[in-house]
Order: sequence, then C-alpha cells, then structure tokens
Amino acid sequence: MADVIIIEGKEVLTELAELVDPAHTALLLVDMQRDFVEPDGVFGSLGVDLSIYAAMRPRLAALLTAARHAGVLVVHIQNTTLPGRRSDSPAQLRFNLRMLAPARRDGPPLRYTVAGTAGEQFVEELAPRPEELVVHKHRSSAFWGTDLELLLRSNGVRTVVVGGCTTEGCVESTARDAMFCDLYVVLAEDCVGSDDRAQHDASLFLMRHRFDLATGQAVADTWRDPTHPIPEELTP
Repeated sequence: MADVIIIEGKEVLTELAELVDPAHTALLLVDMQRDFVEPDGVFGSLGVDLSIYAAMRPRLAALLTAARHAGVLVVHIQNTTLPGRRSDSPAQLRFNLRMLAPARRDGPPLRYTVAGTAGEQFVEELAPRPEELVVHKHRSSAFWGTDLELLLRSNGVRTVVVGGCTTEGCVESTARDAMFCDLYVVLAEDCVGSDDRAQHDASLFLMRHRFDLATGQAVADTWRDPTHPIPEELTP
C-alpha cells in the first residue's frame, strides 16, 4: 500500500484502487426511482429537464454490473413517502414547496415516491437483486432515520461509492453524512444527475473540494479482474 500515508500514527488511504477495494467498499445507488427520472414519473410529468439522467443511467448501470461482478456490496436507497403525508413534517413540507416551484406553478406540495405506487419503484436497469440490500428513507440523506450505517458497519465497509440522484440533494446529503460516519466517500461523478444543470454543476464543484471524485469507468477499472472478465451478456 505505497499510497497510504501516515498522519499522527493513523493510516489514511489516498489511492483510488485502495479506497474502493471490493473487500471494504459498498456501492450506494441513491433514489433511482421512476418518479424522479422517468418521463412519465412525477417530475417528468411537470416538464422538468431529465436529459442528465438519460445520459448518466447507462453509466450507472455499467458501474452496478462491475460492482456485482467484483463482489462489491450493493445498497439500493429508496426514497419513500407515506400516504396522507404522514412522513412529512411541516418543515419538510416547506422544503417541498421550494422544490421545482416554477414547474409546480404555485400548486400544492409535490407527492412523489408514495409507498406502494409505481413511481416509488426503481428503474428497470437498476432494480435490486433479491440478495441486495434496500434501505428506505424519508429524508434527503440515506443515513437519517435509517439502518444504513449499521448495515455498512456490519459488513466491514470503509468506503462508499455514491451514484444516483439528485446531485445537489439526496446524493450530496448522503455523501456528507457518510463522511460524518467516518467512511471514505468516492463520488462517481458521471453517474449522478439532477433536473437542474446549474445546481448539478454547483454541487459537483463543491463536492470536488470535499470528497474523492472519479468517473464510473475509473472505479470499475479498479474492480476489473483480467483473469475473470465480465461476460458479454452481462454488459449493459
């Protein structure tokens, strides 16, 4: 581990291949659900720009395939709201009113990813396998009010690779809380997306100064075993 540095007697990983070693890494797929990214979902039906999602989804699917092939722990994060707004506090409703305000045209707070609806479901190419973990959340961060930290700790995870949506919202919130849980954070920078390009770009600018950023391909390359290539039929 030539790129490990020692600071006050503590070993700190610095090189990408060490950071995302499959033995201690989890891939977090944040909120890749129909209401957020499909044209017929709640956000798409409002006419918001989904072009970033269209470009990033194949890259995230390829990263997921690489993770599965390398034995990386895969965790699907599923945003869920309860019927009757029972999971929304007044403060959360105020937050909701600020989202996509022009598209809402002063309408009521949005209803999205309601439990049991088609919009809550994961998109087809990123759907979890039966053996993969699914963590339900009611807030932006995948760590807030969930058992995610316990599950990662139980499986010896030291690093999370984060992809999904939205960049400036649930992705950034999850990345920050992961760091606060003393996890290394690697953001798959071309595997995250938003319906607002300016906010997406601003969030990436901010996170680049706080976390390790790498393309999905660069991460996948560290997981690739030349003696055990991914079968062609599994390649997205």
